[in-house]
Amino acid sequence: MSDEIIDEVRALREAHAERFNFDLDAIYEDIKRSEEEHTAHGAEFVDPPPATPGIPHSAYQKIRFAHHSAKTAP
Repeated sequence: MSDEIIDEVRALREAHAERFNFDLDAIYEDIKRSEEEHTAHGAEFVDPPPATPGIPHSAYQKIRFAHHSAKTAP
């Protein structure tokens, strides 16, 4: 399966990483610097909500969770 948007995002991510010779520390520092610049100009960054433990998220987890619950039900 190929998706134009996903392909473009992956290409951008690859090009960004290549600029820093794939050094994760340098990539992280660049992202944090960019966030600080955007914040200084009024942008807001919102953290994602925490994952709720015990609630299955994927179809596989839902099936597995339901199967497990059926075995433990009285």
